[in-house]
Amino acid sequence: MTNALWQRWLVAAHWLLIAAWVAGFWARSPWLALSGVAVVPLLSRLCMAPQFVLMAWVCRQGTTTTPRPRPGQLLRAWWAESGWAALVFGWWQPFRHQALADWLPQRAAADAPAPRGVVLVHGFLCNRGFWTPWMALLRARGHAFVAVTLEPAFDPIDRYCGAIDAAVRRVSEATGRAPLVVAHSMGGLAVRAWLRAAPDGDARVYRVVTLGAPHHGTWPARWAHTANARQLQLNSPWLSQLRAQEPPARAAAFVCWYSNCDNVVYPPAAAMLDGADNRFIEGAAHVEMAFHPRVLRDCLDLLQTP
Repeated sequence: MTNALWQRWLVAAHWLLIAAWVAGFWARSPWLALSGVAVVPLLSRLCMAPQFVLMAWVCRQGTTTTPRPRPGQLLRAWWAESGWAALVFGWWQPFRHQALADWLPQRAAADAPAPRGVVLVHGFLCNRGFWTPWMALLRARGHAFVAVTLEPAFDPIDRYCGAIDAAVRRVSEATGRAPLVVAHSMGGLAVRAWLRAAPDGDARVYRVVTLGAPHHGTWPARWAHTANARQLQLNSPWLSQLRAQEPPARAAAFVCWYSNCDNVVYPPAAAMLDGADNRFIEGAAHVEMAFHPRVLRDCLDLLQTP
């Protein structure tokens, strides 16, 4: 089953709950019945609150580089994240993942490089629909892009290398330049796995930007059962082997964003990569980070850098 399909079933179940609420309370009070349109989505948002409570407990000892999140920050991050999650998992990924096609415009001249292109790599249980705002923005600014879908959803991470390799090749051929690779969450590890597998991978990319990527794993993955999620456990054997097989200079091509309010990848240092340009963004949650104005602005600036 594709990620889009099971997320459609999730949305259908959501609307069935609203319908059941309305039908169950209509005879008692039409106003109470209609309140289900607001109450059921609010209950869905509340279901995300334990993620932030657990994250705050695990990260209760702050550091000089990643301060402990304040209660107000956690509340704001929870509300923002639950809103973004509803949009990503309730609309873009189940219903809009094919709405915007990859954009690879033909160059004016074969020997004239086009503006630098982008490869977009999503994370765990997502698809290319995750990048919907990015795709529209990149096309409006004239940057070719390919957004991959990493499926089957629960395969080992190394099996996604072929999709990333094809995307890098397509963008390079269209622009005449090595692309910027932007990866969210598990997608950052998939890019590292591809770089390990591709003999010339380092020369084929301009920079790699990771957003909340579990470079050292993540605390919640201790309960994981699927092949790729087990690889995301803190300092898992797969991650240790990946680090051991990477040349020391590779990390210099990475820009790694991390946050003290990431509800999926924590502790915060887990999203940092030794030797990379690690950039702290205070108060941003996991999905929210990918659409934060500062992150978008920074990536667009990288595209303009010679």
